Amino acid sequence: MEKKKVTLMVWSILGLGLAIMVLGRSAPENDITCQQALTDLLPCTPFLKADAGADQPGVPCCLGVQTVFQAANTTQIRRDLCGCFKKAAVVLGVKPERAKQIPTLCNIALTIPIDPSIDCSTINN
Repeated sequence: MEKKKVTLMVWSILGLGLAIMVLGRSAPENDITCQQALTDLLPCTPFLKADAGADQPGVPCCLGVQTVFQAANTTQIRRDLCGCFKKAAVVLGVKPERAKQIPTLCNIALTIPIDPSIDCSTINN
């Protein structure tokens, strides 16, 4: 059972790495890139995929979310990251209901809804 869990974790990490490579983009030095954001959010993967035993996002996940959203300090960056997250969510098999719970469970006030159905072009704040 434990070996299966480790194997699943390895495949999840490899999948996220692939998503980072595919979805990464270069950006000016002060911007956070898709690749950087996905790397910061890597600790959230077990919770977002509803892996066994991942009933809550851990502290590293919450810190990663806070780091990403503090770095997303312009409307364009937020729109770009929104598109990045939507694509990565599909590739990684993220459960939308789990993604929506993160701000509340991490006690983080976000100005952008975490919702895979959002039209990223409508983000204005």
